[in-house]
Amino acid sequence: MASDKKQRIRDNFRLIAGWLFLAVGLYLLVAFVSYLFTWTVDQSLLSEGGMSDPQAEAANSAGLIGNYWSNLFIGELFGISAFIIPFFLAALAIFLLRIKKVRIIPLFFITAFICIILSVSLGYIFSFTSLEYIFGAGVGGTYGYRVNEWLISMLGTVGTGVVLFFVLTAFLVPFVYRWVRKRKIKAGATEETEPVVVPETSIHEPESITEREIKTTEPVRQRESKENESPEQPVFEVEKIEEESTAGDMLFYDPKQDLSRYRKPPLSLLEDYRNQLREVSQEELERNNQKIVECLRTFDIQIEKIVATPGPTVTLYKIVLSPGIRISQFTRLEDDIMLSLAARGMRVIAPIPGTNMVGIEVANDKPSLVPMKSVLDSAKFKESRYDLPIVMGKSISNEIVMLDLARLPHLLVAGATGQGKSVALNAILASLLYKMHPAYLKLVLVDPKRVELNLYSKLENHFLAKLPDAENPIIIDTKKVVYTLNSLCIEMDARLELYNKAGVRNIKEYNKKFLERVLSPLKGHRFMPFIVVIIDEFADLIMTAGRDVEGPLTRLAQMGRACGIHLVIATQRPTTNIITGTIKANFPARIAFRVASKIDSRTIIDVSEANQLVGRGDMLISAGSDLLRVQCAFIDTPEVERMVEYIANQQGYPGAFELPEYSETDRQDVVSATGGQRDELFEEAARLIIQNGEGSTSLLQRRFHLGYNRAGRIMDQLEEAGIVGPPRGSSPRELLINSQEMLDDFLSK
Repeated sequence: MASDKKQRIRDNFRLIAGWLFLAVGLYLLVAFVSYLFTWTVDQSLLSEGGMSDPQAEAANSAGLIGNYWSNLFIGELFGISAFIIPFFLAALAIFLLRIKKVRIIPLFFITAFICIILSVSLGYIFSFTSLEYIFGAGVGGTYGYRVNEWLISMLGTVGTGVVLFFVLTAFLVPFVYRWVRKRKIKAGATEETEPVVVPETSIHEPESITEREIKTTEPVRQRESKENESPEQPVFEVEKIEEESTAGDMLFYDPKQDLSRYRKPPLSLLEDYRNQLREVSQEELERNNQKIVECLRTFDIQIEKIVATPGPTVTLYKIVLSPGIRISQFTRLEDDIMLSLAARGMRVIAPIPGTNMVGIEVANDKPSLVPMKSVLDSAKFKESRYDLPIVMGKSISNEIVMLDLARLPHLLVAGATGQGKSVALNAILASLLYKMHPAYLKLVLVDPKRVELNLYSKLENHFLAKLPDAENPIIIDTKKVVYTLNSLCIEMDARLELYNKAGVRNIKEYNKKFLERVLSPLKGHRFMPFIVVIIDEFADLIMTAGRDVEGPLTRLAQMGRACGIHLVIATQRPTTNIITGTIKANFPARIAFRVASKIDSRTIIDVSEANQLVGRGDMLISAGSDLLRVQCAFIDTPEVERMVEYIANQQGYPGAFELPEYSETDRQDVVSATGGQRDELFEEAARLIIQNGEGSTSLLQRRFHLGYNRAGRIMDQLEEAGIVGPPRGSSPRELLINSQEMLDDFLSK
């Protein structure tokens, strides 16, 4: 966040500096033009004391200061050539305001050179005329006059003229040369269009002479005219292909060429929700501030100051404790402060990372909405260089929070029903659709509930990926989910094999080589789009498919990052049998919406704070070492429908992006390969550990009177089957299937 703040400061500085240089340039231009007509009248004001006289009034339109600077640049320095200075300042303003790209350093040296050489040249030329002493020192200014005097004394009048002539022409020659050369090239091209008449037998010569550089054509008009003139001599025209255009076509591959006319959705499709934007009142801030001070004073905790930072949903009160006050004294009062404020969704941060302060987050009386349009319209999103940018909303300090899904590399979204998960998924999808071209991104959407992601089915020919035989572009059937995840594993393995052949480590390096035509499609290489898999209500899949889903999902989470395959899974049941240790280990980036208990909060983000959120899009993002509280950007269903409709109405691909085939036979082969080696006590052992609620080798030893080796093998088979998790030291293994009904369903497959 600190880097974002610095970037914002730099952008503001550039904006202010740009307007300042533009204003100065315009001011000097007005002053210089006025000086040409008023310099004789204002000459007396330049004497000693003239500028400080309160009664003094300049005839120059830019006033006394304008008259002073005009006399300095025109009269005492460069003469008329000083007029280039305002234009240089205007170019500098254009560079700072980023209106157009300007090479400012070369332009500075060119401007300085023109001022100097033009001043000397004008001083030399007009020294032979009656205008020698205009502006008090000649058309070339005092500088040009003095330099001319020195040059003439050293080289003579003729020698000085020769030197100045060659200096001026040396500056102009390159421009004239390029102009003449272009004219000759065009003239030559016109001459080459004349048809070359050759003997008839030449037409039948083999084309292998210069197949790469020429092609034979016979324009209809010329052919008809020539046939009328001399039917015995057909026309053979040799059209030369320019080497540069051929190289350009062959060097680079454009993945967007199939949909070159594709246009990203405009922001006008989204709502701004101005009637739901609210600011925290000063009265509310002062009231909460007074309550916090009184509560802390009651428990003898002295503070030095409080700083309030209002956000869309909550306000952060940053407190500097007096010397000698321990943080533990402050954190013990969390419940007392909540009681004093009568606040919902209060959270204590002690200390605030990177500061010497502690913080109290208090929910606003009237929370404000964060429209999706406002965050997508920000410079941070538009100028982002992220591979897969997703805008989540705004932080407490009203800063836009944006993540790069390609770096996360996977995202877990969890929270209670109705707290904002579906809106968050729509915000993620909207961010990608507003930023990415269909050639660079493919989406695999899994929606067991059949209601949340169905809106995006119209994007089948643009952004969606599916199995070759799938009818519905949105995956709703559990069996199809299993097939799709295994198909993605096949795609991942194929990409890794191509990486190995290409000698690269990740998708960016591979695509870069492919775009530069270093990798040939004839050898199996292909352009690889990013694939984002979004699974809504992950709990339903785990309850119905269990290991069949978790196995390939874990593989994708572990190895998909380098292949450009990224996962986003959401669930409203943040329990340990759904969000297992394996899932948490492979999903370092997690988003927690409001949950019912501290246990659920710890299951998602490892701390008990999500239960204190206020709901309605209020969330905690854990994408590193610190938690970040964010108000999720809001996008409503009609907005999604308009966005999808806009994309769907454009030209698309013939069909969805096809994933590799995966059949029931492949699945049965895998099942039989593992099932044939199971111990005869496998099923009894599975029922025993589920009945006891823990999985441990010692339990199997005691109940079945087994040796350690056999009990250990059975436990390994249970782990391989997805019934228990991996070893956790001295602690019992985690149960991935925790009910007899789930086990019966699993064993019956």
